[in-house]
Amino acid sequence: MGTSGNEGLSDWRSVRWVRASACAESSCVEVAFAGDAVAIRDSKAPEVAPLVFTRREWDAFVSGARSGDFDRG
Repeated sequence: MGTSGNEGLSDWRSVRWVRASACAESSCVEVAFAGDAVAIRDSKAPEVAPLVFTRREWDAFVSGARSGDFDRG
């Protein structure tokens, strides 16, 4: 299960953060990959510790999003 903090990497500031190309300039979720860890953060608050997930957790989330598991119905 994902956690708040920087488990798996001592300094998330050193990784490359990416955001969707359709994202507005300032209100975005950013994602970073480091080994088996995937972190997400709010671009408006990069100083706040990111939420960190395993690659397996991230892949399950992306798969669910693509298949519509989170769509309102």
